[in-house]
Amino acid sequence: MADLILAIDQGTTGTTALVLDTAATVLGRATVAVPQHFPKPGEVEHDGEEIWSTVVAAVAGALAASGRTGADVRAVGLTNQRETTLIWDRATGRPVHRAIVWQDRRTAPECEALRARGVETLVYERAGLLLDPYFSGTKIGWLLDHVDGARARAARGELAFGTIDTWLVHKLSGGAHVTDVSNASRTLLLSLESLAWDDELLAALDVPRALLPEVVPSAGIVARTKGVPGLPDGVPIAGIAGDQQAALFGQGCFRPGDVKCTYGTGAFVLMNVGPKPRASKHRLLSTVAWKIPGEVAYALEGSAFIAGAAVQWLRDGLGIIRDSSEIEALARSVPDSGEVVFVPALTGLGAPHWAPHARGLIAGIGRDTTRAHLARATLEGIALEIADLVTAMSADAAAPIASMRVDGGASANDLLMQTQSDVTGTSVLRPRVLETTALGAGMLAALGAGLVASRDDIAGALPAEREFRPGVLPRAGVVALQAKWKAAVARALLGTGQVAR
Repeated sequence: MADLILAIDQGTTGTTALVLDTAATVLGRATVAVPQHFPKPGEVEHDGEEIWSTVVAAVAGALAASGRTGADVRAVGLTNQRETTLIWDRATGRPVHRAIVWQDRRTAPECEALRARGVETLVYERAGLLLDPYFSGTKIGWLLDHVDGARARAARGELAFGTIDTWLVHKLSGGAHVTDVSNASRTLLLSLESLAWDDELLAALDVPRALLPEVVPSAGIVARTKGVPGLPDGVPIAGIAGDQQAALFGQGCFRPGDVKCTYGTGAFVLMNVGPKPRASKHRLLSTVAWKIPGEVAYALEGSAFIAGAAVQWLRDGLGIIRDSSEIEALARSVPDSGEVVFVPALTGLGAPHWAPHARGLIAGIGRDTTRAHLARATLEGIALEIADLVTAMSADAAAPIASMRVDGGASANDLLMQTQSDVTGTSVLRPRVLETTALGAGMLAALGAGLVASRDDIAGALPAEREFRPGVLPRAGVVALQAKWKAAVARALLGTGQVAR
């Protein structure tokens, strides 16, 4: 029987497990929802043990769906919601506090204080990132300062920090403490040049080195399973990458200039820029894409904090749809959004604005506005915020982006994908399997465990299923949409001290 790979995708709202073969064929899948905790406005938390429970359940479900058992698994790959920050007791393995999720904005004052001290220049030059509550570094500081005795215990080496990849390797292996370079590059603490923790960054953010995991490649055996329900001991954990980098790999974006966008809770556009980091002139991020045998790749990244979560808000917050899948039909029931514009800044605005205090805005409502107009404006808002990122990325690359590969749940929405193509002027390529984040983790594990010889064996495993080309919406309509969008973003930024870019 073929060698099988277990790919675990631990996301913000759910954990998905796939059972794959080395040709990237999905043999079994399962998804389990992750409980969300909202202690205060602007704060988002996950319980580390609840996350682990969803992983165990998803793995069991995927194996059952595949008709195989854990004994058939030859490698495990992990991908994860990035920047989400957890600290646990090394002796007991118990978290000292719930994980602070990447969407959480509680450390905005700390970011402002660091910026006032001039730290942002160091962070941007050394780590390729901006000072924003999004990243892990200030979350670590908050936990150390708000959990009783945590800072002193951390200095003594009694506590361990990790993003969710680190936490899952710890649980899967019975104690290993590692993170891959792609996740480490999202902490504010890693030098992009050396791919090692940076002493100046640690000092600037007051993070003890004793807390930190070992930085390891994205492909290679870093630990083995021990005591995991449904899996034998000794299975290699051989692939790790943050979710967006895993999607870039899973989409086969191996050449400099290749671009993908993942539509999940948020939306993230990444461009492979090759073996050297590239600084952005348009407030995009420089990040590590992956480190595999014989290759380090870097990426430019633009992040929109809310994408699929806007549709969830229509469902759960406003109750205008019962299920997220209903939005396309509802949006198509009107020819356009009328004058309605929705800026989905429900947890602030990401690139290129980086405005944590911005809030969502719906403009242009009239007596003739219906829930269908709001549904269509929501899809347009997602597409337009991504168009801002593509415009900035194209300017950084000094070349137009001809095509963009897409994945994630919302990429199944044909209206959204066509709108995306129209407002960006790019060809949008959608693969047959949309779970390319998990597929990327699985293929990294196959490479790291020696189940495939090189990335060339992976290329072509995910051909495009459909191509959306610009032109359905006339150019005049695109220009009008963009003008309304820019005006609405400016209003969403009122009171933040920032202007629309």
